[in-house]
Amino acid sequence: MERECSDEEEEEAVENLIDPNERKMCHSSSFQIGEIRSRIGRNFGLSKRYLLAICLPLFLIFLYFSLDIGGLFHNVSTVTIDTLNDRMRESELHALYLLRNQQLALLHLLNRTSNSTLDSNSTVTRDDFSFFKSTLLNQIKLNKEIQKALLSSHRLGNASQLLDDDSVFGAKTCRKVDQMVGRRTIEWKPKSDRYLFAICLSGQMSNHLICLEKHMFFAALLNRMLVLPSPKLDYQYDRVVDVDQINKCFGRKVVISFQEFSEIKKKHMRIDRFICYVADPPCYLDDDHVKRLESLGLSLGKREIAWPDDAKSDEPKKRVVQDIVPKFSCDDQVLAIGDLFYANVEEEWVMQPSGPLAHKCKTVIQPSRLIALTAQRFVQTFLGKNFIALHFRRHGFLKFCNVKKESCFFPVPQAAECILRVVERANAPVIYLSTDAAESETELLQSLTVLDSKTVPLVKRPAHTSVEKWDALLYRNHIGGDNQVEAMLDKTICAMSTVFIGSSGSTFTEDILRLRKDWGTASICDEYLCQGEQPNFIAETE
Repeated sequence: MERECSDEEEEEAVENLIDPNERKMCHSSSFQIGEIRSRIGRNFGLSKRYLLAICLPLFLIFLYFSLDIGGLFHNVSTVTIDTLNDRMRESELHALYLLRNQQLALLHLLNRTSNSTLDSNSTVTRDDFSFFKSTLLNQIKLNKEIQKALLSSHRLGNASQLLDDDSVFGAKTCRKVDQMVGRRTIEWKPKSDRYLFAICLSGQMSNHLICLEKHMFFAALLNRMLVLPSPKLDYQYDRVVDVDQINKCFGRKVVISFQEFSEIKKKHMRIDRFICYVADPPCYLDDDHVKRLESLGLSLGKREIAWPDDAKSDEPKKRVVQDIVPKFSCDDQVLAIGDLFYANVEEEWVMQPSGPLAHKCKTVIQPSRLIALTAQRFVQTFLGKNFIALHFRRHGFLKFCNVKKESCFFPVPQAAECILRVVERANAPVIYLSTDAAESETELLQSLTVLDSKTVPLVKRPAHTSVEKWDALLYRNHIGGDNQVEAMLDKTICAMSTVFIGSSGSTFTEDILRLRKDWGTASICDEYLCQGEQPNFIAETE
């Protein structure tokens, strides 16, 4: 039976095998130490020292090649270096993570600053406000440059792409705006024989659509059906707006065309009561428009002024529902109150997403189906899912903006800088340009729209040719080339963008923002061009 040697026995065995000063391992008590010594002497005829001198080097050589000790030492050094590299890489990526968090926090602060307004009693001046915003923007830019520098030491691909990659750094900067919940709405249940005759005269189509929205609100408050204006007096709304969809949204007849109204009233076409919301000029009607209304076969009652004191005021007074209902309620069949574009009534209620009225659509006044489909085809052809839309209003704005307290007409190089800041945040490859600017301005703008040595294309709708297919629906239905149709097409494309840059003071921009808000496409990066800044050069007034 074998047993393990004790420490003392093991030491004694080693001494007997090799040398009085050397040790031998004991395997078993069955081996006699003397027998081991005599066998070694008889068989090999070598001294124990020579045997060790010969065998040990051979054993070490065998061990070296079988275990690759040289490689082992090399691997140890490599592991040490790799460990240091890993730690350095880990530290740098952690720094990137912290920088990214800082960038997002700065952008959040910038967004809150951009969307807020200065308190009239605040001691903070607008110069301080602009300096604060400019400083924030510079810090964000510096932050991103540091991130790129850190990334450049790693084989991580395109640094700019990684800085906006959800998988590396979390949510993208330009997320969609959370839609307001708990809307305040009223039901529109008009009496079948009571009408509100819409009159919208101020400005272009965008102004008229805002005027129509407010007429709908008034019609709902007064339980009346809304009569759309005649194309002879106003725009042909059914070419750009889905009128039938309006009634479907409410599940009942709430809007009728002027043609339907004339068929109902036949030879008794009359505005029974004319109560003017706008005091000066009364109902915003001049003599020419009065004659045009009468040429439609309408007889007009005497115009009354709802609030005569407003004629003495430079700014219309804010009104609430409690002002409107008693002032305009009457039993007359046909009521008119004139242009409501400038009516300041329950602004927060009216401007909420999807408007103040209860309905089952995203928005009530929206582009016609043909225009919506054409916009989708254009986006699929030229832009793709991720694009910025820019409404760059120029015609007439040089004079219009410079008479305002804060000008909104920016030199092209300054405008380009503002646009590029949005491009950096949105990380979009292309910009859709909706503009009335001259080619000299748009060409300069394009030459300056360069980020990281790459030109960001400014895409405009091409002129129609037989080769183009994306706009075939419009021309097949004989509405292609119509100025108002094309304007609504531009709005629709802009409303579909990832991020929108608008022109401050433009109702065209405001209508795009309304659509984006109602459709749920609004982004926290949406802003007016060079928002919070002043032009770096302003010409003198005439």
